[in-house]
Amino acid sequence: MARGIGSSLRHVTTNAESALAAAAQGGNANLLALLLDGALRIFGRMGFGEGVAGHITVRDPEKPDHFWVNPFGLSFRHMRVSDLLLVNHHGEVVVGELPVNRAAFVIHSAIHAARPDVIAAAHAHSVHGKAFSSLGIPLDPITQDACIFYEDHVVISEQGGAVVFDVDAGKELASMFPRGKAAIHQNHGLFTVGSTVEEAAFWFLSMDRSCQAQLLAMAAGTPKHIKPEYAAYTRDQTGHSLAGWFQFQPLWQEICRTDPELFD
Repeated sequence: MARGIGSSLRHVTTNAESALAAAAQGGNANLLALLLDGALRIFGRMGFGEGVAGHITVRDPEKPDHFWVNPFGLSFRHMRVSDLLLVNHHGEVVVGELPVNRAAFVIHSAIHAARPDVIAAAHAHSVHGKAFSSLGIPLDPITQDACIFYEDHVVISEQGGAVVFDVDAGKELASMFPRGKAAIHQNHGLFTVGSTVEEAAFWFLSMDRSCQAQLLAMAAGTPKHIKPEYAAYTRDQTGHSLAGWFQFQPLWQEICRTDPELFD
């Protein structure tokens, strides 16, 4: 049974856990594509676009060695379901006419192959994620929100700062991320994963803002850490899959209201 946010909202989300379970098992391909499209538009709205960098992927429910991804060179903000690509783990575009970002294929295919638990993965060159990654340190438990990632993320120095185009380099990066919901790739940025598109996308947003908060706190002085037992308790209450899925819902409601062409 869900805890924390999930348990406090159980009366208004009676079907949330069953929906999450269905999504974790793959769900409906059309729905996953719609959610991916919405998540990409939200990333664009949040200013996570940086030229042609950044991608969100979701494992295909019928072909586990294939994933859906945004094409190379299209704006997050104006993405449509018809723009999305289905790519196999050899980097071949199976559905779609546009090219795939080589780095998206190399890194995300390696993560999806290495971790069957990962349904969706997100990465973007967000300003605060980039800045924080240059420090080569983990996120500290200095706020309640940062506790979501307490002892549940890794710092990866391998291939740090290099554009990851080589398949073996992607596999090395994935090998450094065997568990947890997030990775800080040194001199590069943030990666988050989840059992749903919504979870992976919300973790990215939350981690980027937690990086911003730590950078501000470190610039002002020496942040005080939350006690380990409190940090672990808060993570267990607010950092589980259902909580990530649920906290994405207001963002999904907003994008559905403001971008009705999402359903075209």
